[in-house]
Amino acid sequence: MNCATLRFSRHAFERMFERGLSPAVVEQSIATAEPIKEYPDERPFPSVLLLAFHQQTPVHLVVAKNPLTEDCVVVTVYIPDAKLWRDDFKTRRNR
Repeated sequence: MNCATLRFSRHAFERMFERGLSPAVVEQSIATAEPIKEYPDERPFPSVLLLAFHQQTPVHLVVAKNPLTEDCVVVTVYIPDAKLWRDDFKTRRNR
């Protein structure tokens, strides 16, 4: 995902700190991540769920992007729970 600028929500910073992920790691992850779900109706900007890997660990990132300026905001970052996601970490398991 290409972003003109990248900002982090407070929530994202808190989750990154909890998971030991630096802003540089998150920025690199966004650049190489695979989009797995789009949220076009999110406000104030459309967002996307991305899948990246850091040191072989899957990471999900939700990033909102202003379509006019291409500025991005990292909404949250988390390690997907293998109990909730299939082995590819792209598809949720049926409950």
